[in-house]
Order: sequence, then structure tokens, then C-alpha cells
Amino acid sequence: MQRNTRHITVIGGGFAGLTAAITAAEAGAEVTLHEAHHTLGGRARTAEGPYRTNEGPHAIYAKGPHWTWLKQRGLLGPLAPLPALEGARFRFHRDGALRRTPPLAFLRHTLRPAEQAPVDIDFLTWATQIAGPAAARDAAAYSAVALHHHDPGALSARFVQERLHRAASLPPEAHYIRGGWGRMVDRMASRAGELGVRIETSSRLDELPSDQGPVVVATSLPAAARLLGDPGLTWGSGRTVLLDLALRTRKGDPFVLSDLDAPGWIERFTAQDASLAPAGEQLIQAQLPIGPDGSKADGVAHAERLLDLGFPGWRERTLWRREAFSGGRTGAVDRPGTTWRDRPAIDRGDGVYLAGDQVAAPGVLAEVSFTSAVEAVSLALRASRLDLKHARG
Repeated sequence: MQRNTRHITVIGGGFAGLTAAITAAEAGAEVTLHEAHHTLGGRARTAEGPYRTNEGPHAIYAKGPHWTWLKQRGLLGPLAPLPALEGARFRFHRDGALRRTPPLAFLRHTLRPAEQAPVDIDFLTWATQIAGPAAARDAAAYSAVALHHHDPGALSARFVQERLHRAASLPPEAHYIRGGWGRMVDRMASRAGELGVRIETSSRLDELPSDQGPVVVATSLPAAARLLGDPGLTWGSGRTVLLDLALRTRKGDPFVLSDLDAPGWIERFTAQDASLAPAGEQLIQAQLPIGPDGSKADGVAHAERLLDLGFPGWRERTLWRREAFSGGRTGAVDRPGTTWRDRPAIDRGDGVYLAGDQVAAPGVLAEVSFTSAVEAVSLALRASRLDLKHARG
């Protein structure tokens, strides 16, 4: 298949696709980006209107590779200041009751670097051996905030410990973009436009372009499998129920409620960013991972039980409510004996490259999308230079 070596096509206008487009354009390539939806952003979209919700928390970790890249280009933008630790009002649901402080053994375990954890043993077995069964159970449940998986203890110890260590770090690694990730998407789209990237929205491709240079497929893995006609493009992910609520403000509501009895997380996002909801209201999101046989109703019921404990009178204070199910859209999960290197390869051959959060690239959450996008463009440009050299030779 002949391709124009000076042009790169990007399919998908989410965080990975925009990263790929900007990276390629900065390197001097002509770039066309196709997005099937009428707006850019993918899972990084932020809803318009009075309640600026995201599909999940969209925390950005300060030590990740994308942090520096975004900051250098002025794309990170203003950050929402995290509440002071002494006033943050964390709550932990453990043994059926709410607690103000987490168990000490659990805290000690979060300090262990991921490099100490084995790849080929499940997290619960490994953590039990070194921290005891109670701390292992607590750590597995807490790590779900960065996994969106119903049973983190069954996953690779190395994989889970990396996410636990970073999610529980002090000072916190996790930060939030003021106004939601949609604001950053807008800045990335503007940067791409300034670089000459041709952006086509409402442009769904059913097949790969044959003569427009290398192609970076920056879609979900199932969508990429359909586009490439490759059913082997699969990897494990999580199933998560999201419950978004707008409540009348009440003094004393927690900032975070973490369920250590079963994976679950509730966060009051307006605690750090009041712009996400109208004055006098607060925006809350509950994330409840569910198993393969679980239903959205199961996740919602779990959320409501936690809300009853941590947010008194929440039903009477509810001004707006939205329930959603997120399946296979929460990043890769690595089973014992596997690492990111075992996920679907970025280079698919014949000038086609994958980018996204379930492909073979390191990182936590959005870092996988970023790293794979940069690597995909690097491979594409390298191959293009070789093709051009051979054509001239």
C-alpha cells in the first residue's frame, strides 16, 4: 500500500488523538484528524450547562509524562486547588461504619514503591503476605479509584501497587483542571489549529484511508478492532457505574468517601472547583465498579447506601441526577503474569499505529493514552523517513 509520507492521518479526537496530532504537526507533518462525534474530547469531554461533569474523575497526576508536555505548551491551564488536608473531610467506610482516618497498616502499605511488587502474583496474595489480610483488603479496595475494577486484588500486584502508591501519595499527585478536562481539550484543539492540523468532526471512517500517509488510530480498542477488522485487539478493562448528583450545599459534607469494604468512591468535585455547579449547589460523583454479572442498578444501590451514610438528607437536597454505565472505557487492567508490554502493540504494520489507554505503553490512567500517542507518531515519522530515503535511493 502506497502512502504519502509527508502526511499523517489521526482517527479519533480524544486526548490521545489530539496529542498525536499536535506531536506530528510540531514535527513538520501535514495532519488530518477525523472525529466521529460532533465535538472533540472523547472521554475527556466535559458537559456543557450548569453541571460540568466528566466521564469519571479525570484527575491528572503531576509526575506523569503528560504533565510536563502540557505545561510546556501552555495547555494545562489553571488548576483547581485541592482542599487543605486538615479540612478536606475524607471519610472511609470500613466494617459497615464511617471512619475519619484510614487504618495505619493500610497507610504503610501505600508507601511501598511498585518496583517491590511482583508481576506474576495477584495483589491480594502478595499484600496479605507482607501486610496482613486486613491491610491487603483495604488497599485493594482503595486502589479502585485508579482502576475502576470490581476486584483489584485479583490483578497483577505490580500493576495495582503502582496505582495505589500514586493515588495515595502525599502530597497528592492528583490534580484537577479548573472547569474540567473540556477546557484543556479546547486549548489542545486551538494549538492543533495553530499548527495547521485539519480537524474534521462528525467524520466517522469505516475504513482506513489508503493514500494519505501513516494512520494513527486513537479510538477505543473495540472501535479500533472493528475499523481494522482485527478481533484480536482486545484487553481487559473495568465495568463502572457513575452516579452524578447536584445537591443543595450543606456544611459538613465530606470531600471524599472511600469504601474499603467493597470498591467504591464518592467525591465532591465542587470542594476544589466551585465553577462546576451554580452557586449554592455542589456536584458529586460516585464511581462504583461492578463485576461481569453486575448491573447498573447494583452500582446505583451501592452508591445510595454510601450516600445515606456520608451525605445526610441527600435525597431531599437533590436538584439534578444522572446515572451512567461505563464498560471497557476505563483503561487497561493487567492480570497476574502480564504487564503493559503484553497489551496490543502500537505498531500494527503497513503504516498503521494504535494509541489509547489499553495499548502497549506504560503509565497510569491518561498517561497510557499520552505515551502511546507520542510513540505512535515517533514510529510513523521514523518509518516515513526511511520510506523517503529508500524512494530517493
